Amino acid sequence: MKIDLMKLPFYILCSLLLIGYKSAGQSAKGTLSIIGGGDRPPALMKELVVASNLHTGDYVAVLPMSGASPDTSFYYFQADLKPVCNNRIVNLNFKSSEVNNRPRLDSLEKAKLIFITGGDQERFMDVVLNTPVYEAIHKAYKNGATIAGTSAGAAVMSKFMITGNELVGDTTLKSTFRKVVDKNLEIKPGLGLLSNVIVDQHFIVRSRYNRLLSAIARFPELVCVGIDEETAIVVTGNKVQVAGSSQVVVISKPEDLKITDNGLIKMKDIRFSIFTAGDSFSIGK
Repeated sequence: MKIDLMKLPFYILCSLLLIGYKSAGQSAKGTLSIIGGGDRPPALMKELVVASNLHTGDYVAVLPMSGASPDTSFYYFQADLKPVCNNRIVNLNFKSSEVNNRPRLDSLEKAKLIFITGGDQERFMDVVLNTPVYEAIHKAYKNGATIAGTSAGAAVMSKFMITGNELVGDTTLKSTFRKVVDKNLEIKPGLGLLSNVIVDQHFIVRSRYNRLLSAIARFPELVCVGIDEETAIVVTGNKVQVAGSSQVVVISKPEDLKITDNGLIKMKDIRFSIFTAGDSFSIGK
């Protein structure tokens, strides 16, 4: 049956056009390349270059604001990338006083690969959240850029970002949580490039299972992904591909999740998977 668009009520026509616009915007989204921290060997950097589909004239923008010494973070990333990439690499170290710098924002928006270095994810988001820098990252991603990051740069990818801080009992920062208890996980806003996934990093080498179990207990509707060092996930749409030398742990769908009177987390069952290089999985919608 043919439909005469000119005879449709105006509000229906607008709705159809909006649906088409959203679909086009979603299909234009780029790729996420998320590294769990640690060393960045040439093979892993090559995977990043391939995922980014860099062409002559494209350039790489580095956002080193997570690092205590941003220029040092940029230096080491550049040293790791240069052996496998001939494209220009630029340091866009935004300070809080520079987040409205239009020329630098334009450079960020037009980059084909944006890399967020390691360090402290809260330090990064303190500079970026609710600023034009945040909007520029999202614009670049929607226009087809690859957004990548390692360690703290991995944690910021999620809408709900794990800070690493414990809130119950001894709150001294450790590499992992000592307990699996309610109200112990500190969550702050991340970049929101992944709205249905929480990312944790340095996962196996630092045995962060308690931390990720605390996350799935707080957000049982999400998928929790723990990425080990020298390992990455490449996210295109809902498909995730694993690269690197170690493993990725994925937990989801807890069953009969409960909190006891004394705050202990318990559940009857949970979906638990471990993936290695070459494996792929779906993160759903």
